[in-house]
Amino acid sequence: MAEPAASKSPSTPASAAASASTVSVGQASPATSTMSTGESTQDESSKLKTFLTILRKFVGVADIASVRFSLPAQLLEPTPNLEYWTYLDRPETFVSMAEPDDPLGRMLAVLTFWFTKDLKYVKGRPCKPYNSTLGEFFRCSWDVEPAPGPIRPPSPPPPLPPSAAPLAPPPPLHRPVRVSFLTEQTSHHPPVSAFVISCPEKGITARGFDQLSAKFTGTSVRVSPGAYNLGIFVTLHQRGDEEYQLTHPTAYLGGLLRGSLNITVADTCFVTCPRSKIKTILRYVEEGWLGRTQNRVEGVVFRYDPAHDRTTKAKEVPDADVLAHIDGCWQDKLYCWRPGAAEKQLLVDLGPLFPVPKFVPAEREQLPNESRRVWHDVTQAIRARDYGRATALKQQVEERQRDQAAERKARHEDFHPRFFTAATTPPGRPTLTAAGREALRGLHEGHYQLAP
Repeated sequence: MAEPAASKSPSTPASAAASASTVSVGQASPATSTMSTGESTQDESSKLKTFLTILRKFVGVADIASVRFSLPAQLLEPTPNLEYWTYLDRPETFVSMAEPDDPLGRMLAVLTFWFTKDLKYVKGRPCKPYNSTLGEFFRCSWDVEPAPGPIRPPSPPPPLPPSAAPLAPPPPLHRPVRVSFLTEQTSHHPPVSAFVISCPEKGITARGFDQLSAKFTGTSVRVSPGAYNLGIFVTLHQRGDEEYQLTHPTAYLGGLLRGSLNITVADTCFVTCPRSKIKTILRYVEEGWLGRTQNRVEGVVFRYDPAHDRTTKAKEVPDADVLAHIDGCWQDKLYCWRPGAAEKQLLVDLGPLFPVPKFVPAEREQLPNESRRVWHDVTQAIRARDYGRATALKQQVEERQRDQAAERKARHEDFHPRFFTAATTPPGRPTLTAAGREALRGLHEGHYQLAP
C-alpha cells in the first residue's frame, strides 16, 4: 500500500495540494497554521536572527554548501532534502510533454513543465530541509492525468434550462498514468544526489545530478548549480528519443536583514533540443528601475545549429530564426506568441496551482536508509517543537554517518551507490543499476518491498 505524503510544516503554504482534472486543474487553499499569528511571527523572527548569526561566520567562504557545519533543528524544515527536490510539483505537465505532434509544441510543453516544477517557491516561504546522508534514498509516485494545453482553473458549466435533466458526465479524455521518482545521495563531499523520473506509459524519462553551491555575500545567499549539476535531461522516447537539457539559473535568498526571506532570480538559463534543433533562452529579471522586484522572465524560442551554437542572449538571435517569444511573471502568468501574432497566448497560469501530493511506500515497506525512516524521529520532535531533542537526534544521525565513513576507511572500501552506477558520472546523466531499475519497476507496479 502507498500512503499519501505527510504535509510539510503547517506554516508552509507550499504543502497545500490541488487535484488535477482531465483537462484543467482546480484551485486548492493553502494549509493554515495552528499557531497564532503573533506567536508564529515571533518564532520565525527568532529563527531568522539565529540563522543570520550563523551565516555571518561564512562571509567570504567560496561555497558554504561544502563546509561541514550543523544547523540547530529549529532552523530546519521537517522534510528530508531528497524528498524536497522532486521537480514534480505538477506532474501532469511532465506526462504531457510528448503530446504535441510538432517540435515547437513539444518545446512549449517542456517549458510549461519547467515553470510548474517548483511551485513550492511560488506558493511557500524559503526553507532549509535536512542534509542527506550518504546512501540515503527516497522514492515516490503520482497517478495523474495529462493536461493538454494551458493549465487553467475549470470554467463553470453553462446553466441548464429548467426543464432539462443533468446529463451524465462525459468519459475522461485521458486515463491516469503513473509517474515514478527515485533519488539517492551518491556523494557526501561534495554533496551530490542522482535522480530519475519515469513515466513508461508516456515514454518519458528525466534524470540528473543535484548539487548546489552557496555563497553568503553579507546581505543575501547566492545559490547556483554545482559543478556536477548540468541541469535536468528529459527524454521523449516516443518522439525519436528527443532529449531536452534544462539548465538551472542562479537564485538569491534575500530579506535576511529585513527579517522577511524571499527568493529572487536574476540569471539566464537554456532549454535545448539537439534533435529538433530548437533552443530556448530564458532571462530572469530581478528588479525594476525603482528597485521593485518584478519576478519577470523573458524568453525566445528559436532554431539553432547544435554543432556550432554559441548564442547566449536573446538579442543575438536572428529574426528569421525566431519561432516564439515568452514573457510573464514566473510567480503568476506566462505567455507565448509567435512572430507577427496579433495577441499573446496563455502558456500557464500559476495562480490557482499548488503542489500535488505524492505517494510513498508505507513505512513498514521502507528500508532503514530511506529518507523518512532516517529522519523520522527528528521530524516528530520538530513537529512537537521539542527542538532540544530534535537537535540531539539530528546529531546522532550525523554521528552514525561519520562512524560508517570511518569503518569504510578502516576496511579500505569506497562507497558505491546502490541504485546508480556512479556517484557523479556519466556527466549530467546518471545511469540506473539493476537494483535501480528494479526499484523503479516496483514503483510503477505498486510493489514496494526491496531487499535489505
